[in-house]
Amino acid sequence: MILLCPNRDNSIRAPRTRLGALFRLCFALGAFWLSPALATDFERLLAALGQKIGAGSSQIFYDWKRLIDEGKALSSTDKLRRVNEFINRRIQFGEDTQIWGQTDYWATPMETLGKVAGDCEDFTIAKYFTLLNLGIPNEQLRLVYVKARIGGPSSTVQQAHMVLAYYPSPNAEPQILDNLITDIRPASRRTDLQPVFSFNSQGIWQGAGGSDAQGPGGPGRLSRWAELLQRARAEGFD
Repeated sequence: MILLCPNRDNSIRAPRTRLGALFRLCFALGAFWLSPALATDFERLLAALGQKIGAGSSQIFYDWKRLIDEGKALSSTDKLRRVNEFINRRIQFGEDTQIWGQTDYWATPMETLGKVAGDCEDFTIAKYFTLLNLGIPNEQLRLVYVKARIGGPSSTVQQAHMVLAYYPSPNAEPQILDNLITDIRPASRRTDLQPVFSFNSQGIWQGAGGSDAQGPGGPGRLSRWAELLQRARAEGFD
């Protein structure tokens, strides 16, 4: 799939395929989702990290755990800001082929922290799970596929990208967490992004509006996402 992500020089990588490839991921599967109150087993997560990546990656895990422990009493705004900054600063962008030897791999948060690298979807997934652990309700978060305009306001060139949207209330304008920029902006200020569909561990929506109808079939319709949720649960995200 195409994902709009910065190269190490902050340029935009060339597309590998057309936007339509995004939807080849979707087909009917049984629904699987996390419980509304995420009960994370951090000892299991650390063990999974060591098994998959190695003990040398433990420092970023402890920094991430400290972020969660110290951030639970913060306001929602501060939680969003700290998580966005932590993931954007500590994780380096990399291609799936470089990191995993695969053309398209959705990494769990532990895999991303262990490799200290990921692509746009991995940044977004890591932020999503971290905010759930900070007490942000699942229904206030969605991972959003967008068509992103590149090359300036008059450009007609678009590439696919993934961001995380936070909804302060069901019909509120979402706030956008993005690995391409450091600040969190309301959707109305991201005119370069056109939502395609959104999802979380509870379902899939045709667009990204808070009032959009949820599609049938649950998150199992997106095969890589359903498989990612299963792997994350096995690691300790219960």
